[in-house]
Amino acid sequence: MALTRNQILFTLALINFTHIVDSMLIMPLGDIFIEQFKINATQYSLLVSGYAFGAVVSGLIAIFYLDIVDRKNALQVAYLGFGVGTFLCAFAESYAVLLSLRFLTGLFGGILGSIVLSIVSDIYKFEERGTAMGILTSAFAAASALGIPFGLYLAAVGTWHIPFLVIGTLATMVSILLFFKFPSMTAHLAVVSKDRNAFKVLNDIISDRNQVAALLAGFILVLGHFLIIPFISPYLIKNVGFTQMEISYQFFFGGVVSVFTSPFIGRMVDKYGFFRVFVIMLFFSFIPTYLITNMPAAPISYVLIITTLFFIGGVGRMVPANTIITASAPTSNRASFMSSKSMLQQLAIALAAFISGRIVFIGDDGLFQNYEYVGYLSIAVCLICILFIRRIGVASGN
Repeated sequence: MALTRNQILFTLALINFTHIVDSMLIMPLGDIFIEQFKINATQYSLLVSGYAFGAVVSGLIAIFYLDIVDRKNALQVAYLGFGVGTFLCAFAESYAVLLSLRFLTGLFGGILGSIVLSIVSDIYKFEERGTAMGILTSAFAAASALGIPFGLYLAAVGTWHIPFLVIGTLATMVSILLFFKFPSMTAHLAVVSKDRNAFKVLNDIISDRNQVAALLAGFILVLGHFLIIPFISPYLIKNVGFTQMEISYQFFFGGVVSVFTSPFIGRMVDKYGFFRVFVIMLFFSFIPTYLITNMPAAPISYVLIITTLFFIGGVGRMVPANTIITASAPTSNRASFMSSKSMLQQLAIALAAFISGRIVFIGDDGLFQNYEYVGYLSIAVCLICILFIRRIGVASGN
């Protein structure tokens, strides 16, 4: 028997959970990689962005093909490739090999987000999509609360290779479930243009001001968010005084709280509208952003309160943003648009890691310098996003 609509949603949330844990693991393990591979801040930022660069490449290719295939088949291929790539990362013994494998994993994992959002948009109407997005986004919180601490624990009691081995194995097992239980999804093929070609695919997107505004909004928001992400864990260790194990606490508490706040924010989006909720959560998120990037040595309890607030704000502003962004494209080119969105957002992640890696450096005292400037830049970039979010409307077929 095929999965029901709600079972599909929770399966997609599980897929989100695994590939988010994988994409996030590099950051809390950053201090280990810097020490083991003897790399500097710039090289570390490249390791963080290696996955994103792979996702940009596959996202560009997927723009032309995702709307003309069964959503199930696209999901299966992407997720299995992601699982194999993650599994291979467990056997990397050098910086160059790990960087190459992160790129390979990103080639497959990078388009998972666009496929997942396309499926959710297909099966949930706009009026109920905020709640669905809240549940989907809560997978990010669950990954932080459960996946990252568990991964750090495995790395602490064993080696950093073990978390990748576990995630790769789990993803492969879920791929088997997809093959046998996930329903075929081909309804979108009925409205796909018969004279479809590469030029028309791109023109349908860039000639639509609504879709362009949505793509720019997603790019800018992710750029602003990820500017401070790569160096949070290394900064807390070097400058604030956390141990490697204590780093997991920020993910646990932030994730646990966000598991509950994300669905609630989704319901508020359905009740009060995406723009009002987005602006409130955006300005709320600026408070912990400023405090984290300007934080001196501090008690662990204070730091965990601030990092938990950062999780609530960071995840919370994504719920209303993704709700309207996913509704900006019609059914006929939804997956192409989502792939463009995913590609640009992965590019934003890579660019954010590169920019922060050029601003932040390790001083002679072993502490990270200039992190506060990254925080100011993050706030400024996110403010720009308001200009584009307010221009987005709901396209036909949503």
